[in-house]
Amino acid sequence: MAGIIDLIGNTPLVEIQKLNTNPNVQIFAKLEGNNPGGSVKDRAALNMVKSAIERGDIKPGMRLIEATSGNTGIALAMIARLFDLEIELIMPANSTKERTLTMEAFGAKVILLEDIEKCRDYADEKGASGDYFLLNQFANPDNYLAHYKTTGPEIWRDTEHRVTHFVSSMGTTGSIMGTSMFLKEQNQNIQIVGCQPTEGSSIPGIRRWPKAYLPKIFDASRVDRIIDVSEEDATLMARKLAKTEGIFAGMSSGGACHAALQLAAELESGVIVFIACDRGDRYLSSDLFG
Repeated sequence: MAGIIDLIGNTPLVEIQKLNTNPNVQIFAKLEGNNPGGSVKDRAALNMVKSAIERGDIKPGMRLIEATSGNTGIALAMIARLFDLEIELIMPANSTKERTLTMEAFGAKVILLEDIEKCRDYADEKGASGDYFLLNQFANPDNYLAHYKTTGPEIWRDTEHRVTHFVSSMGTTGSIMGTSMFLKEQNQNIQIVGCQPTEGSSIPGIRRWPKAYLPKIFDASRVDRIIDVSEEDATLMARKLAKTEGIFAGMSSGGACHAALQLAAELESGVIVFIACDRGDRYLSSDLFG
């Protein structure tokens, strides 16, 4: 019998069959919305909390705190309760209501501030006070190591070692850093492609960070190429994924798919895997599918 934690990971690869027009390239979406908390962030949340407990950094009765744009917060709210830990989550005020309600359903305290940078500053200040344990996904190696341990090996296994390109949205950059580490160890020729918003675009889950807030876990040498994606392209592709491929995912997944399709159009042959970060039901109160 499996507990909820045992259901994190081993998400399916689903081939993009209609949107891909290059018959010599296969594109697969890794459906991270199939994780019990509904997103790729379940992996990092579990590894950050479990590893800190094993090291003795988190002790019984400690309160956790974290700044999040949504998915990490939901995952941490779920994981914290499984380990009987209280957690406070700091989130931008423009986050969808579904995210706040889901975190609160798991028992988390949620504070809304102006933007993610202010959320990070607030969490850093509270963590430094000694009253909270700050997980700090932006600088915590256990974030990307979750993907080194799980996401990378799953992609390598499930493509039967044929993957040639890996595409991921870049937020905290944990997914792309850890998966790159593993895949490059298997085959240095695998291309790692990140996507970020064009200047002025706002895409939940993907960021173009100001230099002062660039995640400390990010190592530019682990990314071979960055593709900029506009808010409009990410939105349209999220809608197309639902209506054409039956994949109900969020805007960051639309952005990653857009980048994967752009890449496929340039290739003579290949096997592309992109991360479909979460489920579309996180965005129903927004105009994403309106």
